[in-house]
Amino acid sequence: MAEEVHRSSAAEISVTSNGDLEENPEDVFGRSPGPLDLSEASVSPSSLAATEGIIESGPYKGSVSLPTSPVAPVAPSSVAASRLARSNSDSQAGKGNMQGQPTSGAVVLADDLKNPAMEKLELVRKWSINTYKCTRQILSEKMGRGSRTVDLELEAQIEVLRDNKRKYEHVIKLAQTLANQLTQIMQTQRQLGDAFADLSLKSPELHEEFGYNAETQRLLSKNGETLLSAITFFIASVTTLVDKTIEDTMLNIKQYESARVEYDAYRTDLEELNLGPRDAATMPKIELSQQQFQIHRDKYERMRNDVSIKLKFLEENKVKVLHNQLILFHNAIAAYYAGNQQQLEQTLKQFHIKLKMPGADTPSWLEEH
Repeated sequence: MAEEVHRSSAAEISVTSNGDLEENPEDVFGRSPGPLDLSEASVSPSSLAATEGIIESGPYKGSVSLPTSPVAPVAPSSVAASRLARSNSDSQAGKGNMQGQPTSGAVVLADDLKNPAMEKLELVRKWSINTYKCTRQILSEKMGRGSRTVDLELEAQIEVLRDNKRKYEHVIKLAQTLANQLTQIMQTQRQLGDAFADLSLKSPELHEEFGYNAETQRLLSKNGETLLSAITFFIASVTTLVDKTIEDTMLNIKQYESARVEYDAYRTDLEELNLGPRDAATMPKIELSQQQFQIHRDKYERMRNDVSIKLKFLEENKVKVLHNQLILFHNAIAAYYAGNQQQLEQTLKQFHIKLKMPGADTPSWLEEH
C-alpha cells in the first residue's frame, strides 16, 4: 500500500462503471511527456527515490493497479538529481538578477528616437501656425482691412535703392551693347586696314594714299581695343556692385520685411484677444500671445537696425565705386574720340587695367594639341 500511495498521479487511469479501461494502457503510457518546467517545480534528491525503477513525484489516491509499462526501467541517479537541483537554483538566481538589474539601453534609444520626431513635429506645427498668420496678415493688408507698421524714413531709402538698382542694371545693358558694337567696328576697321594695305602694294600710283588709310584704320582698331578694355572693366565693376553688394543688402531687406509681417500678424492677434473677455480660459492665451508678440517685436527692431546700418555702408561704398568708374569711363571715351592715344593708355594705367592683346583669348597651337 505504501508503494501505491507514493505513485505518481500522472500514471492514474480512469475506469468506467463496468470496470473497463477508457483508454488502451499502451496509448496512455506511449504518450510523450510534456516539457519539464524547472522554474515552477522544485526537484530534490529525496524526491527522486524510486521503487522498481519508477520515479515517485507525489501521493496517489486510488486502488487501481497499473499494468506493466512497456518502457524499460530507468535506474535513478543521485548525480543527475543533484545536477537538476543545481540548474534549478541557478535559473532562479538568474531570474532574480535580471529582475534586479535596471532597464537596458534600448529604452534610452527609444527615447532618443522619439525626441527628434517630436521636435520635428513641433517645428512643423509652429511653422504652419506662423505661415497661416503671416498669410492672413498679407491678405488683410492687400484688401485694405489690416494695418501695417511703416518706418517712413527707412521705407523711402529702400525705395530709392530699388530704383537705383534698376537704373544701374539698365546702364550695364547699354554699356554691354556699346562694347559689342565697338567689337564689331574694330573687326571692320582691321579688315578695312588690311584691304588698304593690300591695295597699296598692288597700286604703285596710289601707294601712299592707300598706305595712309591703312595706317589710320589700324591705329583706330588699336585704340578701340584700349577703349574696349576700359568699358569691360567698367561693366565688371558696376555688375559686382549691383549683383553682390546691392543684392546682399536686398536680401537683408527681404528678411526685414518678413519680420515686419510677422510682427504685425502677432500684434493683430494680441489686439483681438485684448478686445475680448478676460477670464480663466482666455488669460493663458493672452499671456502666450503677449510673449510671442514681444519676441517678434524684438526681431523686427533688430532687423530694422541691421537694414539701416547696411544702407549706410552701401551708400558709402556705392559712391566710392561709381566715382572711380565714371571717371574712368569719361576719360577713356574722351581720349578715344579725340584720337589721343597716350591719354587713353594713361587712363588704363591709372586704374591698373591690363590691355588685352588681339587674339589673347584664343589658345595657341600647342595648347590645342
